[in-house]
Amino acid sequence: MPDTATAPAKSHEFKAEIKQLLDILIHSVYTSKEIFLRELISNATDALEKVRFMQASGSAIHTADLPLEIRLETRSEGDRKVLVVADSGVGMTADEVHENIGTIAHSGAASFLEQLKAQPAGETEKSDGSQQLSLIGRFGVGFYSVFMVADRVVLTTRSARPDAKPVEWTSDGLGSYSLVTLDEDRPRGTRIEIHLKKDDERFADEHELKAAIQRYSNFVPFPVLVDGTRVNQTSALWREPPSQVKPEQYNEFFKLVGHDVEDPLLTMHFGADAPLQYSALLFVPASNPESLGFGRGEVSLHLYVKRVLIDSENKILLPEYLRFVRGAVESDDLPLNVSRETLQENRLVAKIREALTRRVLDDLLDLAKQKPEEYAKFWRTFGRILKEGCNDWSHREKFQHLLRFNSSRHSDGEGLVSLAEYVEAMPVGQPAIYYLSGASREALLRDPRLELFRKKKIEVLYLTEVADEFVLGNLGKCQDRPLLSADQVKPDDLKNLGQKDKTEEAKPEVPELDIAPVIVRFKEILGDRVVDVRPSDRLVDSPACLVGDDAQQSGHIDKIMRMMQKNTDLPRRVLELNPRHRLVQNLARLAQRDAHDPFLERACEQLFEGSMLVDGYLADPHRLVERMNAILEDAASTKAGA
Repeated sequence: MPDTATAPAKSHEFKAEIKQLLDILIHSVYTSKEIFLRELISNATDALEKVRFMQASGSAIHTADLPLEIRLETRSEGDRKVLVVADSGVGMTADEVHENIGTIAHSGAASFLEQLKAQPAGETEKSDGSQQLSLIGRFGVGFYSVFMVADRVVLTTRSARPDAKPVEWTSDGLGSYSLVTLDEDRPRGTRIEIHLKKDDERFADEHELKAAIQRYSNFVPFPVLVDGTRVNQTSALWREPPSQVKPEQYNEFFKLVGHDVEDPLLTMHFGADAPLQYSALLFVPASNPESLGFGRGEVSLHLYVKRVLIDSENKILLPEYLRFVRGAVESDDLPLNVSRETLQENRLVAKIREALTRRVLDDLLDLAKQKPEEYAKFWRTFGRILKEGCNDWSHREKFQHLLRFNSSRHSDGEGLVSLAEYVEAMPVGQPAIYYLSGASREALLRDPRLELFRKKKIEVLYLTEVADEFVLGNLGKCQDRPLLSADQVKPDDLKNLGQKDKTEEAKPEVPELDIAPVIVRFKEILGDRVVDVRPSDRLVDSPACLVGDDAQQSGHIDKIMRMMQKNTDLPRRVLELNPRHRLVQNLARLAQRDAHDPFLERACEQLFEGSMLVDGYLADPHRLVERMNAILEDAASTKAGA
C-alpha cells in the first residue's frame, strides 16, 4: 500500500494487563474459530443499516450511489494467504476508530482482568455469561475475534460523512496498534485485510467461507459476496407477514433448518412486538427420528439476533416434551454472553419460552379440532414424546386436551379418543374416567377385570405404553372427573351404570352358590401370599382374578415400581372368585364334602398362579404347567374310564 498518510503512523502500546486480556479474548471466549467471520459480517451489517437510515432521513452521504453489500475476497501474498472483508456501510472517522476499535485500551480493562483472574480455573466461559456480561458495550470484542486466525490485520475505513478522511488501523493483536489518517479519497465503508496464520489458511478457501456464511449469516438483509458471487440467497421468512409466504417457501425453509427431506406436518409462523419482541417460524416434522432408533433427541431451535445465527441448537426456548419442534426464533432483545454464543437465563428468556410453548400447544389444539385425522397422525408419531409434558403444571389444561388413547369403544387399535370425548359420552351418574393398563390391546380385551365393564358397555381407556398410567396419575382428573384404574373400581360403583348386551340378556342368570367353604380353604392354602380371598361381583366369564385392595396402587404401577426398585418379591393382592362360575361352584361343593381333598389345593394353586400369569407377575411358570398337565391327565383318565 503506498504511503499516503498526512503524518507518520502513531504506534500505541497496550499495557501489560491489556495484553493478557487480549489473549483471553482470542483464546478463551469463542468456541469455534469460524465465529470471527460471523462477527465481522455482523459489524458490517450494522454499518450498512446505519447508511440505510441516513438515506431514509435525507442526510448527506459520501459516494451515495454505492450498492449496500458485503464483499469477501481472497488473495495470496507470497506464501501467505489474505482474506479481505469489506462493506459499503457508514464507515468511521479517526475518533470513531479510536472509540470503537481502540476501546480495548480504555480504563476499566484492568479491573475486569482482575475479575477474570479471581475466578477459579475453567470458569472464564461460564454458560450463563454472568462473569463476561460487563464486556458488552465496553470493548471491541467482536472485532478482536479476528485475531484467532490472523497474525496481522489492516483496517481501512472512510466515514459516510462528506468531510471525513480515510483512516488506517494496523495491529498484530499482540498488544499494540498503529493509527494513521490517509491523505487520499476513498469510497465510504470499511475494509479489513486479514493476514491469516499458517494454521488457519483454510479461511482463504472459497468453499470454507461460503459454508460459514450460510451457517451463520445466511439471512442478513444485505448481499454477501465471496469473490463476486452472492452466497446468502435465502430470505428471513420468519420476518415476513405470513400472508405473503407461499407453502413451498415454508417447505424449503423447513428442509434447510430441519435437515429433512419431507414436507412438515404443521407450520407455525407467529411473533409479537409487545411486551415481548420476537419472531418465530416453527415446524412439526412428518416423521420422528427417535422412533427410527436414533435415540433420545433434544430441543434444537435456530436462534437468531438481527438475522445472525447465534445458536444452531438452542435447547432453552422450548421444554423437552416439545423437542420434536424445529425452526427458527429471533429476538433482538435476548441477553447474550460476551461471545454472543450463550443465551443467559433471565426473566425475558423465561417469558419468550412461555410464549413459544403456549403458542405451540394452542396450534396443536387447533389442529386437533380442525383436522382430527392429521392430528391423529401427529399423535401416533410424537404422542410418546408429548406425554412427557404431564409434569408441566403451567400448561396442564392444554396438555390434557392433547392426549389421545385407544379404548373399548373402538373396533381396532387404530382408533383414538380424547379425555373430553370420553367425558362427553359418559352415561349419567358415571363418577369417573376408567382405564386399565396392559401389554397390548389384545391382552386387555381378554382381561377378566374388565368383564363387568364389557357387560355394562362402560368405556375403558386402554393404556398399552409404560408411561400412560403415570401420565393419567399426574393429571388426577379431567373436567372434575377422577381418573381411576379399572382394577381399583368397586363393582358397586358400576351397579346402576351402563347396559347389558342383548346377547347377554338372552342368557339365563346362573344362580349363585354359597362358596364360603372354598374361600376358607383357599385362604388356608395361600396364607400370606394374598391380602384376602373374597367373592367377586366384577367377574362374568372368568373364575378368578387378582385385584388390589383399597390401600394398594394399581397393578401396573405396582409392577413398574417393583422393576425400578429391583424388587423381586411377589406382590400380595386380593384373589376374587366368581360365585356364578361352574368351576368355582363345583369346588365349593367339593369343599363342603371334603375341605382337605388334594384336588382343592391343586385347583387353588392353579387359579392363583393363572391369575398371576395374566397380571404378568408369574416369574416361573414351570409348576403351573406341570400342575396343568397332571390335571389334564386325571381328567383324561376319568373321561376314558381308566
